[in-house]
Amino acid sequence: MNTLFITGANRGIGLALVKLYLEQGWRVLASCRAPQSADALWQLEQQFSHLQIVALDITNYAQMTKLAASLIDVPIDLVINNAGVYGPKGYAFGDCDVEQWKRVMEVNVIAPLKLAEAFTPQLRLGKLKTFAVLSSKVGSMTNNTKGGGYIYRSSKAALNSVIKSLSNDLLPEGIKTVALHPGWVKTDMGGPNAPISAEESAQGLKQVLDELHEAQSGGFYDYQGLAIPW
Repeated sequence: MNTLFITGANRGIGLALVKLYLEQGWRVLASCRAPQSADALWQLEQQFSHLQIVALDITNYAQMTKLAASLIDVPIDLVINNAGVYGPKGYAFGDCDVEQWKRVMEVNVIAPLKLAEAFTPQLRLGKLKTFAVLSSKVGSMTNNTKGGGYIYRSSKAALNSVIKSLSNDLLPEGIKTVALHPGWVKTDMGGPNAPISAEESAQGLKQVLDELHEAQSGGFYDYQGLAIPW
C-alpha cells in the first residue's frame, strides 16, 4: 500500500485529493491545523480505515518536527504540500501590506521547504519518492503580462525556485520534486466563478503525479500535465 502525506487536507483541493487517493487504495496521512473541526475528514475516516488525521500548522516548525519524528520509520511515497494562503485581495501598486506579505511568504515559501526537510527521511524509505507543492501559474514571470498581485505572485515564484533547488539536492537520492498549478478551482480561494471543480483538479493532479518521471523533477506543470514557463 502506497502512502501519501498531505497538508491542508480538510477542504477544497486538499480534501478532494485525500478522497481520491483513499478510493484508489492508498494510505493517507491527512494533516490540517484544526482536526477537531475537520468534519469532512472525520466522515471519510468512518469509511476508510487507511486514513489517519493529524494536526499540523505548517508554520509551527516545532510541531512539524515532532510529527515527523513520530513518523520517522514510516515509508512515505508522496508528500503534497497543499496548504497555502492568498493574502489580502484588492490591493494595488503602492498599497502592499508588508506584514501580510511576510505572512504569505512564510506560509507559501518557507514552510514548504521546512516540510521537505522534515519529511525527506520518510521519502527515502518510500517507493515513489515524490515531493509536490501546489503552486500557481501566476508565479510564472513569463506569463505575467498584467502586473499587480505582488504578494501572491512573488510567493509562488519563490516557491517554484525552492522546488527547482530541491530537485538538484534531492534527485541524486531518487526523490523527485515538482510544482503543480491546480487550475482555477471552485474553492474558498478560487471563488464560485472558477470553471473547474476540486474533484476535476484532483484527478488531473494525480495523473500528473502518477506519470511523473525523473527528467521532470524540478519542473512546473498544470493539472493537465502541460509545462508552464518560469
